[in-house]
Amino acid sequence: MLVTKTAKTALARPFVPFAQPCRDAVFVRREKRFLVLTCMDGKETWIHSNNTGSMLGLTRSGSTVLASKSDNPKRKLAWTQEAVFCEAAGCYVGVNTSLPNRMLVQAFLAGALDFAEGYTTLRTEVQRRTSRFDAMLSADNRPALWVECKNVTMVEDETAMFPDAASERGRKHLEELMDVVETGERAAMFYLVQRTDGRCFGPADCIDPAYAALFWKALTKGVEIYPYVAFVSPEGVLLGDLLPVTCHREENAVRGADSN
Repeated sequence: MLVTKTAKTALARPFVPFAQPCRDAVFVRREKRFLVLTCMDGKETWIHSNNTGSMLGLTRSGSTVLASKSDNPKRKLAWTQEAVFCEAAGCYVGVNTSLPNRMLVQAFLAGALDFAEGYTTLRTEVQRRTSRFDAMLSADNRPALWVECKNVTMVEDETAMFPDAASERGRKHLEELMDVVETGERAAMFYLVQRTDGRCFGPADCIDPAYAALFWKALTKGVEIYPYVAFVSPEGVLLGDLLPVTCHREENAVRGADSN
């Protein structure tokens, strides 16, 4: 898909609306990653989940689920899980992993991404060598900007973290983005934190230490990191502020030692 700023319109918030009406359901259990059993209108209803992560803390029986309905008659399951209400966080947590890609496009059109200032064209699913990136931004007299999108659902001690399960694919993306930087082009990770209780962002070294190590290496090599807060409601998802990236754990330990 090709998106240009010439097609920009005054986009009404939310940037990414859900198919309406979005319905509440009660979470019963998750099976085989992609199936969620819910109770909707007093009836057992299976809905689809596209989230391949662990959804740590978001699979508790009795939780409220937001589900959107597809108008595609060929779908086996009409409903899609969009979010789960997390009592500890006091907010909906967006679990639809396709949403960050859509948010990137809509935020680009709305001029809401400071890191994309000056770029006029966005293409999605772009091939580069043997890899396919979520997006590539371009403009005259500017280096290509390659972007990978990730959905973030985990927060611990006010730190939003990715991934919530060991991610070989995520590690591969970081390696590929470092290769982009070495050629003189720009590379960025767009992390959409679909919950509002995080105050900063960092890699989940407690879940995937190899990913965390590559994250810090990529940062030092020039890969740009952009973790944005998202506000999830039954109407859709709004784009919030950019979160600061937490200091490297080893750096924190050094600072703590220096202060004693």
